[in-house]
Amino acid sequence: MPVGEGSHHNRLLGVRGEDLAAAHLERLNYRIIDRNFRCRGGEVDIIARDGTTLVFVEVKTRRTAGYGVPQLAVTPFKQRQISKAALTWLARNGRFGESARFDVIAITLLPSDAPRIEHITNAFELAY
Repeated sequence: MPVGEGSHHNRLLGVRGEDLAAAHLERLNYRIIDRNFRCRGGEVDIIARDGTTLVFVEVKTRRTAGYGVPQLAVTPFKQRQISKAALTWLARNGRFGESARFDVIAITLLPSDAPRIEHITNAFELAY
């Protein structure tokens, strides 16, 4: 594989997973508000509204189970980064005080099957 090609494939995998996750959320009647919000402290893949609750969603996508289930990649460090980004988003959008939670959507793309999507609601608490 040429230099840099692996990271390109990883980005494409991530984009595909985020698209699948957004479609999954829309099927559940969530309203997508923002995607790929980045700031100095971190990043949030999808920000959605579930009724009156803001939902900050981390999407993890894998092609195999070789590295374990995708949700295991949402480590305490990653949770802190997502939390920082969520707080920044809330501040920039004047949304402090609204009900919010953190979900994880774990997607496994197996060559022979339809994508396996696991939606973990309220996966973790705000991490500092």
